Amino acid sequence: MNYFLTGGTGFIGRFLVEKLLARGGTVHVLVREQSQDKLERLRERWGADSDRVKAVIGDLSRPGLGIASADLETLQGKVDHVFHLAAVYDMGADEDAQRTANIEGTRHALEAAEQMQAGCFHHVSSIAAAGLFKGTFREDMFEEAEKLDHPYLLTKHESERVVRESCKVPFRIYRPGMVIGHSSTGEMDKVDGPYYFFKMIQKIRHAIPQWVPTIGIEGGRLNIVPVDFVVDALDYIAHAEGEDGQCFHLVDTDPYKVGEILNIFSDAGHAPRMAMRIDARMFGFVPPFIRQSLKNLPPVKRLTGAVLDDLGIPPSVMSFINYPTRFDARETERVLKGSGIEVPRLPDYAPLIWDYWERHLDPDLFKDRTLKGTVEGRVCVVTGATSGIGLATARKLAEAGAVLVIGARTKEKLDEVVAELEELGGNVHAYQCDFADMGDCDRFVKTVLDNHGKVDVLVNNAGRSIRRSLALSFDRFHDFERTMQLNYFGAVRLIMGFAPSMLEHNRGHVVNISSIGVLTNAPRFSSYVASKSALDAFSRCAAAEWSDRNVTFTTINMPLVKTPMIAPTKIYDSVPTLTPEEAAQMVADAIVYRPKRIATRLGIFAQVLHALAPKMGEIVMNTGYRMFPDTAAAAGTKSGEKPKVSTEQVAFAAIMRGIYW
Repeated sequence: MNYFLTGGTGFIGRFLVEKLLARGGTVHVLVREQSQDKLERLRERWGADSDRVKAVIGDLSRPGLGIASADLETLQGKVDHVFHLAAVYDMGADEDAQRTANIEGTRHALEAAEQMQAGCFHHVSSIAAAGLFKGTFREDMFEEAEKLDHPYLLTKHESERVVRESCKVPFRIYRPGMVIGHSSTGEMDKVDGPYYFFKMIQKIRHAIPQWVPTIGIEGGRLNIVPVDFVVDALDYIAHAEGEDGQCFHLVDTDPYKVGEILNIFSDAGHAPRMAMRIDARMFGFVPPFIRQSLKNLPPVKRLTGAVLDDLGIPPSVMSFINYPTRFDARETERVLKGSGIEVPRLPDYAPLIWDYWERHLDPDLFKDRTLKGTVEGRVCVVTGATSGIGLATARKLAEAGAVLVIGARTKEKLDEVVAELEELGGNVHAYQCDFADMGDCDRFVKTVLDNHGKVDVLVNNAGRSIRRSLALSFDRFHDFERTMQLNYFGAVRLIMGFAPSMLEHNRGHVVNISSIGVLTNAPRFSSYVASKSALDAFSRCAAAEWSDRNVTFTTINMPLVKTPMIAPTKIYDSVPTLTPEEAAQMVADAIVYRPKRIATRLGIFAQVLHALAPKMGEIVMNTGYRMFPDTAAAAGTKSGEKPKVSTEQVAFAAIMRGIYW
């Protein structure tokens, strides 16, 4: 037999061609001129040469599929079956694209089939042709379709109408359910249907242990079928005698509800199950206009949009959560009886579907999560870049190809750093600045903007730390003033200086190097923690104002890092600390992922403890305070001896790893 396919290189098509080749036939596949390489790769997959799978150059959007007259003459009277699979199956595609492909494409395929004098025209429609019909939609129903407001539903319905009213050769119509991956391999070519919720399940798995029950939705019944069932049924029915003019539902006659589907895939992805599922009918007492008014409130729309965008779910998909239609398939069952072709149960092959998605289709696989991909060619400013965390961060940014701007007080050190980073191939620009001087900050901002036009990333790293008990600080109010001057006022001056340019370009990211002490309320660091807490509070307020302007903030509650800043406190030589390179990696992660906060688990635990049991947290911190003494310098005495560290102190510091004492 000879076959002609539109959409033969698509997802369903590539499996159907394989079935048709197994029948010993010759398959003609419509391809565009620029897509012949794709067909050649598929020939290798099928193990078929160009004599068995022949390319027919054309275009779905052109009359008669744009097939050359000579090719039509060659095919005339020699095609037993035309399978029309080409269509837009994307719920998020624009209306014009869907009309062109689904309606006009079907019309053009019919014209070509008539010119070929084909034996039978097989139109692969969709259950979408039923619209949002409330109740059971039979195979002999068509005009009864309801609520065809969505372009996808409308164009699938109208393309089927074209076949019913205009086809001049024998035809058969097939309405598959939501087609997902192969039940034996999991193979799929795109994110669609239930796949839109896989990212949500994955995020829940990362956040919550599997044994924790969660709350979900009940929803309507979604008719999901694997591609191998659709192809097997399509191939079998197409070759059955005496079925012309019929419509066949290639569906699951016992479909699962949305909540059940989510739980099936939660099991497959080792995520928590949704033990409590909320049914929308619970809110039936709320008048529809009130529900609609609430949905249209700006904050609700913003929050909904942000959540859906984060999960990669098109807003239009949500209208199908309470899908109202069920499908009768008695004609399909009649023809397939005795063939052994039936829909496999979803729980049996869901693990394969999930595994294939996570390995091949997860959108995060295709995002450039490298520092180079994030900062290459972008202007990144790092303050305090001549030592410690700042220098290690500058090295990473220089190696990643950023346009690196560094600032520090000492010109000689700046020159040394520039020479080092330029040897690494960095594009480095150094400007001398005392960030505790507001005039210097303003000059720095103006110089950077004059020379570079804008700033994409600002890393507020320059800072001052003072370790001294309050009892030793009663006559040292200047300690609080100078830490606040640099750590808070200097950082805010830079943010306020660069922010107008960031807002103008609708892009900017500020990384503030804060302290774990802000989360633990570290004793002896009252001036330092207060200054960092102030910067945290300012940044939260600014983030709320600029959330819709793509100017974002990340606070890093940095644990103890072995830098020159802590060198005077000799006791830190004996307690666990991060290296500057490890700290710089935290900064790199902040730049790439742009989270609201980066903190150690111990730091987060301390914050939760202070929120839930503040007295307990206070006692723990006081215990550490009494265990670790002030330095000789803080106490105003001179001692050249390195302080002795007891085993109890070492053990306590190891348990409280990274916390300042």
